[in-house]
Amino acid sequence: MLDALERRSAGKTAVTVIVDRGMAYRENLDEIRRRGYHYIVAGRQPERNEWLDALESDEGWEKVIRAPSPCNPLQKKTIVEIKRARKGEELFILCRSDGRQEKDRAIREKQERRLLHDLEKLKERIEKGRLKRAEKIHQAVGRLKERYPRVARYYEIEVDLERKTLCWCEHADKKDRAGKLDGSYVLKTDRADLATDEIWRSYMLLTRVEDAFRDMKGPLRERPVFHQLEHRVQTHIFLCVLAYHLLVVIEQYFLDREMHTSWPTVRDALRTHQVVTVVLPAQSGGVLRIRKGTTPEPEHRRIYETLKVPMEVMRPVKSWMPAGRS
Repeated sequence: MLDALERRSAGKTAVTVIVDRGMAYRENLDEIRRRGYHYIVAGRQPERNEWLDALESDEGWEKVIRAPSPCNPLQKKTIVEIKRARKGEELFILCRSDGRQEKDRAIREKQERRLLHDLEKLKERIEKGRLKRAEKIHQAVGRLKERYPRVARYYEIEVDLERKTLCWCEHADKKDRAGKLDGSYVLKTDRADLATDEIWRSYMLLTRVEDAFRDMKGPLRERPVFHQLEHRVQTHIFLCVLAYHLLVVIEQYFLDREMHTSWPTVRDALRTHQVVTVVLPAQSGGVLRIRKGTTPEPEHRRIYETLKVPMEVMRPVKSWMPAGRS
């Protein structure tokens, strides 16, 4: 990825690489710096624990000004607060979000319910003798910890081979600590020259990339790929990327005119503008068919005018079928 970036940014200075926490390992950050780039990354989940006191403190926070959509002045944006901190040569941006707090809590509680449910099923298998070998039992426990890493660390899971059962106990202190961190995350960067909100907004550019992948898998249905031959798979991906470019251009047309909308919204609005076939039986027994587009409604007209496309979907096509023919 960095090699490709070097080819694209040849001669440019102050290039900043923005990646999410899945790539925020120290060796990756060192490699970015070695190439002469800057970085903005999200800190990994355990890093938040180091900033628990600062996250809980009410001092030093500033709100991020997030303007509502011009098309929806009553839109309510979630409250995001940020705080600047430094540790060594790195700059840390502590973030708190009301919307993210609810999301984090919901994800954690959902995973916890699933973990406890699967532990009960595993315990039942052991007690009924369907799982006997110690090696297999420990492997099953290990798989559960891998499947639910967010909440498995709050529980001490033990296998009692003599009694042929499974037991677990909750670490209340770890669980309480996790609850206090709901809605918080940490960004880190070497760009000390940027303002705090600039760093946050720069990192939020990743959401546009995530939206692109979501569009590929959602409206464009890029996945799953059912083709088997390589050239067909490549063609499938090429067509999806081409469609995505059209999607982005359509959204940009609206954005340039301060009309904040998305492709799914445009598609749903145009769904009611259809092509119909009118069938008119004649007294002679023949049938006249007229195929034409319906009259566009005001909402359809607004979309067509914005995209600078004709409002007439197609010219009327008439066909006559004499009597006695089917």
